[in-house]
Amino acid sequence: MGDEALHTHHEVFTVRYMRWNGKGNGELLALARDRFDVLVTTDQKLPYQQNLSETDVAVVILVARTNGFDDLRLLIPDLISHLHSVKRGQVTYVQAGSRRFE
Repeated sequence: MGDEALHTHHEVFTVRYMRWNGKGNGELLALARDRFDVLVTTDQKLPYQQNLSETDVAVVILVARTNGFDDLRLLIPDLISHLHSVKRGQVTYVQAGSRRFE
């Protein structure tokens, strides 16, 4: 394994940082498609509200006990380890110790 594999760099931006507050899910997906490879959310209803198979962005849904930082940060190692395998138009759920695709 080369050094580049050990030092993978990811840039993370929040909706607030991007000034996308108040945008609906469809608009967020369109904005993310043009700027990012992956949209990470805690919105488990998103796949039922949007046709994600036609979206040119991978969607990762974090499933934790709560949406509080202390619970979500436990998912970060699993999220990072699976970022290389998510695919555009696919939904991936990341929860403590497991991951599933839809």
